[in-house]
Amino acid sequence: MLLAIDAGNTNVVFALVEGSDIRGRWRIATDPRRTADEYAVWLSQLLALEGYTRDVVEAVIVATVVPRALHNLQVLASKYFRTEALIAGRAPVEWGMAIDVDEPASLGADRAVNTIAAHALHPGDLIVIDFGTATTLDVSDYRGAYKGGIIAPGINLSLDALVTAAAKLPRIAIEAPATASVIGRNTVDQMHIGIYWGYIAMIEGLVARLKAEVGRPVTVIATGGLATLFERHTDVFDRIEPDLTIQGLAMMWQSAHIGRTTPPPGDHPALPTRKI
Repeated sequence: MLLAIDAGNTNVVFALVEGSDIRGRWRIATDPRRTADEYAVWLSQLLALEGYTRDVVEAVIVATVVPRALHNLQVLASKYFRTEALIAGRAPVEWGMAIDVDEPASLGADRAVNTIAAHALHPGDLIVIDFGTATTLDVSDYRGAYKGGIIAPGINLSLDALVTAAAKLPRIAIEAPATASVIGRNTVDQMHIGIYWGYIAMIEGLVARLKAEVGRPVTVIATGGLATLFERHTDVFDRIEPDLTIQGLAMMWQSAHIGRTTPPPGDHPALPTRKI
């Protein structure tokens, strides 16, 4: 099986992938100081809970936007899984797509992997929205070329900034308001409205502007842990792909494993997708 690792700014996600199936999925808070030994103890216990041992892992692939975390993940692969970790974006798992922006080297690994996975699963022009530490909106054309996008504060960052800067405001859970009214009758309700409906309004407005600029039909794909929080209250998403980054990593490993450099659209069995 493949161990796919997505190291983000907030969490590191580990997924055990067999063919087109995700057999297990675990996350731990990102800490660049965490050693390979610490990862191994934690992950071995979680594998055991699902009935697996470390021996089932035959290959490891990593995508990271936290450079300081990479070394210990590489040591984890070599020391505990006896394999050299493949690093997304480096040989033999280069991006294999055109990156049509001013600074191609600055494109985050997660965004590149998402673009690859999205085009393997869906034809045409795409907007991929990833709800993570930051909320990113990435545009790619019908040929699979990455054209650029938008970086906005994630909803948790927005809430943290609000609570930190305003001494009398309480910390609240991020959830949909109890009603559709946008006239709050108390402080907590007003905060829920501002954070939740304000965020939906931002996403809808940005997607509308992106679509107008692209000028062709566009499929909007949402991913990331908070995507499902918004889907009931907006029709801006065409698809929900909860595991898009893991899917992309699995596709990239599979392509390298069978000697190709680019995963062609539709050439991979799809992992679970939801149509809105």
